Amino acid sequence: MTNEHIRKSKGNNDECYTYRYAVEPLLEFLTPFKNQIIWCPFDTEESEFVKVFIENGYKVVNSHIDFGQDFYTYQPAEFDVIISNPPFTNKTEMFKRLLSFDKPFAILMSILYLNDNQPYKLFKDIDLQLLMFNQRMEFKNQPKEKVINFKSAYFCKNFLPKQIEWRDFSNRNQQKLFK
Repeated sequence: MTNEHIRKSKGNNDECYTYRYAVEPLLEFLTPFKNQIIWCPFDTEESEFVKVFIENGYKVVNSHIDFGQDFYTYQPAEFDVIISNPPFTNKTEMFKRLLSFDKPFAILMSILYLNDNQPYKLFKDIDLQLLMFNQRMEFKNQPKEKVINFKSAYFCKNFLPKQIEWRDFSNRNQQKLFK
């Protein structure tokens, strides 16, 4: 798989839904945003991001292309921080748009993207932060026979207390069974 392929893939499976176990680690870092509005720009009301944040007392506004709210042309009237799992296609354009808001963010992304030249160009003048995990994430609609062959991390700006944070997914199989 080449960097060009990663950057410009056709996105045959861009609707990959995040398990609760992969959203909950963000709660540890949300305290500074307690009275602010979280925008989840790639999420329906059924998204674990939306559900977990609302259940924990956060103000959330969500949007999704299926409802005519295309991230590249739409933005809510008010929001303070952006958190989501975007499609992994068009990563560079997505990050350009994200950076144009000049807001804190935590965006789930394949760490393979760091092998490309584009992240250097995009992030060289900001303090990119990474929330990384000890295991690969799985996704709800991932075919059972397809093994995820890459790790994902949250790419963040003005969100984490230090540049790289590591967290453990040791209890994820239990959470998947009961959520």
